[in-house]
Amino acid sequence: MTTKTDVEERKVDNGTDGSGEVSLETREVAVAKSKAQKLVEILEAHRGERHLIVVHDFPDPDAIAAAFTHRLISAQFDIEADVIYGGKISHQQNIALVRLLGLNLLPFDPALDLSHYQAAVFVDNQGTTAEKITEALEAAGVPCLIVVDHHEVQERLQPHFKDIRRSGAVATIYARYLEQGLLELDRSNKDHIIAATALMHGLITDTQNFIRANAEDFQAASFLSWFTDVEILGQIMRQLRPKQVMEIIRRALGERMTVESFSIAGIGYVRAEDRDAIPQAADFLLTEENIHTAIVYGIVVGANDEEKLIGSLRTLKITLDPDEFLKEVFGKDPTGHFFGGGKQLAGGFEIPVGFLSGDSTDEEYRRMKWQVYDAQIKQKLFNKIGVEKG
Repeated sequence: MTTKTDVEERKVDNGTDGSGEVSLETREVAVAKSKAQKLVEILEAHRGERHLIVVHDFPDPDAIAAAFTHRLISAQFDIEADVIYGGKISHQQNIALVRLLGLNLLPFDPALDLSHYQAAVFVDNQGTTAEKITEALEAAGVPCLIVVDHHEVQERLQPHFKDIRRSGAVATIYARYLEQGLLELDRSNKDHIIAATALMHGLITDTQNFIRANAEDFQAASFLSWFTDVEILGQIMRQLRPKQVMEIIRRALGERMTVESFSIAGIGYVRAEDRDAIPQAADFLLTEENIHTAIVYGIVVGANDEEKLIGSLRTLKITLDPDEFLKEVFGKDPTGHFFGGGKQLAGGFEIPVGFLSGDSTDEEYRRMKWQVYDAQIKQKLFNKIGVEKG
């Protein structure tokens, strides 16, 4: 049986002190210790409650793994927790991960009775990418207790506890919580192995196979490696792309326009269940020679013909800040919320089509509507890049 104590003993053998920490304690380690202790105090103060863990509308491996881990940690304090999301899970790896975890994710329903919950926990988001759930919680009087995220700081929520760090993944933050003893990992415990494996997967995907990982991410991966089931991890990551995803990648290749080492592709209308193919298409376009940034977008058609223009940005250019780039390109809505944002080397944007949504049976109307949105998005991007429309 391998426990956290065993891991700490290995650290001693590698020249660290008996506490398991590096002899010359860094600021990051001090922050991790402080945040972990404060989280323990918060959870202890709310022992025995029922909490709702909110992930963003289209949860990725990082969010799913962190939510699962937070639920395990909460159980140490007799806190029952459910996980809720507001959109769809369509990426093949995400579906495989949810099955592995056995995690019963609740799809948001406006009719859901939220009065059963004493507090809300936001993981891998700060409310702006789970707006319907955020508004419903506010209307029901459910307080925001905890926010754990690694994106740029936003002011949408006022939690009792927040831990927002510039790590490559929120999985890194939860790995540090585990390392600090919030959950004593045991290799004989199936849930612990699954949690570590899921966190490792989230860390790998969000850092693009560690290409954009920082020192804290590597330290988290080193810790998780003692408990990760590499066979299960391989099974999750080997999920094949469905035909629908391949079709969207094909459309992106056919529609791409290259300007100043940017590859830009508008792919038209996309089914809600294929939404996760948009970032996959951007990842694919980024592999082309002489391209440092790829942007793929389309109109995603959801329930009741609700339409949103969804886009994804991927970049290899270190000096390009996706968060700043997308916020400057697309600006804010009337309530002050940005349409786009991001983190290191990746970002996304979401713009409601609004009252122009619908009329899905009129192909000519759909074509004209797409042409207008496509031209507008391209013009905004060209203006930011500093080129004239060719």
